[in-house]
Parts: sequence; structure tokens; C-alpha cells
Amino acid sequence: MTHPSRRPDIDVRPITESEFPDWLRAVNTGFLREPFPSETELEARRAQFETGEPGRYLGAFDNGRCVATFKSFTQELTAVGGAPVPASAVTGVTVTATHRRRGLLTRMMAQDLAAAKDRGDVVATLIAAEYQIYGRYGFGPATWMTEWTVDVPRTGLDPRRSGSPEDGGRIDLVDGEDVRKLGPELHERVRRAQPGAVSRDEQWWRINTGAVRLDPSWTEPHYAVYRSADGEVEGLVAYAADDNWHGKQPHDTVSVRWLLAATPTAERALWRFLCSIDWVTKVKSGWRAPDDLLPFLLPNPRAATATTQGDWLWVRILDVVRALEARTYAGEGSLVLEVTDRDGLAGGRYRLEASAAGGSCTPTQQNADLTMEAGELATLWLGDESAVRLAALGRVREERAGAARLADALLRTSRRPWCPDMF
Repeated sequence: MTHPSRRPDIDVRPITESEFPDWLRAVNTGFLREPFPSETELEARRAQFETGEPGRYLGAFDNGRCVATFKSFTQELTAVGGAPVPASAVTGVTVTATHRRRGLLTRMMAQDLAAAKDRGDVVATLIAAEYQIYGRYGFGPATWMTEWTVDVPRTGLDPRRSGSPEDGGRIDLVDGEDVRKLGPELHERVRRAQPGAVSRDEQWWRINTGAVRLDPSWTEPHYAVYRSADGEVEGLVAYAADDNWHGKQPHDTVSVRWLLAATPTAERALWRFLCSIDWVTKVKSGWRAPDDLLPFLLPNPRAATATTQGDWLWVRILDVVRALEARTYAGEGSLVLEVTDRDGLAGGRYRLEASAAGGSCTPTQQNADLTMEAGELATLWLGDESAVRLAALGRVREERAGAARLADALLRTSRRPWCPDMF
């Protein structure tokens, strides 16, 4: 007899257009949102489905009802050194509470990762809502984030001067239409220089400037652009403020939705501008790199307190050779890596030859220097984690003395990788 929790008749497959409302209801249910979307949200998301890659919307159906969801879409991820790597971005993953522990996510993940590998994607990516889930599918945390809260009165900034750039540049307020024109080119410049950054398509800019309303609670932010002395757009920020008064005194908080800066000068100018806005006593930075410049752009760095810190972008290596050859290396040397992968997507033994000119990676039968699971390789690939530390934790096994130190010398980066985006 088949146990009722293991019923084989749950169908996992790409959804049809007519099933999209049920799929969206399952997404909202899984994320504990109001299950039935408004007509405006439904139509906006249906249009996104119809113009996107419908075959990559997966659902699990039990007696015709969608009880689990999964979506992936085309993305580029910036490797160390600036090369764009084709990625499959995973999002919209839910399993309804009545259908947990039935292997539905495992089935959807296996189907999608196999398709991604067949397409030639080098990696898969996701932002993990829960830490414990995705390691078993070969993902590893590859970037981290920190959110800062700035106590403006303690910054030491002169309020008479901090709002005006001191380098001949200028800051102007703009609207969403301006951002849709200026933002894409600036973002391309920023992401080419930032390992861990991901691509943004036209739809991203439309959604994040209000031209498309997917979220019924979305409110229009303020936008500011920084231009250098020669008129070049080097920074953009979107921010919102609350309305908080104590007695007759304003104590407003500015919350940054996103901030892009192509130069440290632009970054400094935008943060100082935000700290200079009348009535504002706190600035929340939004998700920033863990080694962000923000605290040290202030005369008193202690005015910025790290209020949130955690893992952010998770990566799953699908093609070890192409992944290791896509990035650059700080040092010179060779390593033989034994990669174990219970899903059979990226396992094997590989010899990495690295130098300042780039890397060469080939399958080999030589003895391994380091042994690790695919998720640990993903954690090391963008340069944020230490092989020595992973070895101390028992997550990497050193087969040759000194191999972990050599891996760190080759793989780690001077600035930490960072993904500015949620998806």
C-alpha cells in the first residue's frame, strides 16, 4: 500500500496559461501573503508570465490544485574579474503546508537544474529565505550582506555642507522616467566591476520605478542622481522616508531601496546627501556589501551600526570547468580539486592552473589536493570564503598539506563579492 504522504499522483510539470492564477495563489499562500491577488496584480504578473519564459514556471498539482511552485529565469552573474557568466536564477519556490516532506521541491529542483545544465548555464543562483534548505541541492552561500543604520546627529557631518558634493559634481532629484533612462547604463558599468552582481532587464527597471505595479503596497520613492563635474552620471539612489514626530520635533528615517555608485566619489556624495536631508535623524542603508565604504565615509564611523548581517546570494555550480575558467586569479599555482556531487551535475576531479593571465581547468586523474562538495566550491568560487576556514569546519578536506592556503591565495578577492539585488 502506498503511504498517503507519498502519493505518486502529484504531477510536477510546467504550468499552462490557464493554470497561472492557481499557481500565483499557491505562491502567495506559500509566502503567507493574501492568497487571492488583486486584479491589478494578477494581470501584471500574468503579463510577466506571458512575455517571459513560461516553460520555466513549474507547479506540482494534486487533484488539479497547485500545491508547490518553482520558477527560474535567464540571468548573468559577474565572476571575479568582470566576466558575465550565464546563470539560471531560481525564485518563487514554495510548498504548501499541507504537502511538505513529499519530495516536491526535490523533483522541481532536479527538473530545473537538469534543464539549466542542458541549456549551457554555468551556475544557478537564488536568494535563500531559509538557510537549511538549499545546501542539499548543491548550492552554497557565495555572498553576504550587511544593513547599516546611521544615527545622523552622531555622524559629525556639517549639515551646512554635507548635502553638496565638494568635487564639482552635483546631485539632482529625478523621477522614475528619468531613472529608466539613466539607470540601465549605469548599472551595467557597476555590475561589470562587482563580482556577485547580477543582470537587470528592462522589466526590472519598470517594476522598480512603478511603471509596472506587481506589489499592491508599492509606493513611489524619491530618486536622486549624482553627476560628476563633467556631467557623467555616476550614481543613483532610490529612497523613502517615514513621518515620525516626537512632540514638536521630527525624527524621520530614510530607508534606501537601492543605491548604485560607479565611483567612490559618487558613493560618498550620495550617502552624505541622504544624511543631510532636513528632518531626517536616521538612515537605513538597505542591503549593502559587508565591507561597504559607508561607515568610513562619515567623520564618525560609529554613527553607522550594522543592524542586519547574513548570507545573501547562493550559487550552484553546474559546469566546473567553465566556472573556474571564467574568473581571474590573484596569484599563480595549480590545484587538483575533487568535487563530489550527489546529483551528478558537476562532480569529478579537476586540475586548475591559475595565473594573473587567467585560469585553465581540465578533468584529470591526478591525486586530489582538496576534496569538497559542490556547494563548498560554490562558496569559494566568488572569492569571499576561506578554504582554510572551511577545512577547519570539516567542510573541505585537505589531501595535500598547504593546499587550503594555496586555494586562498588563488581564489580570495581583495574586496568582497556582493549582490545588490533581491529576486
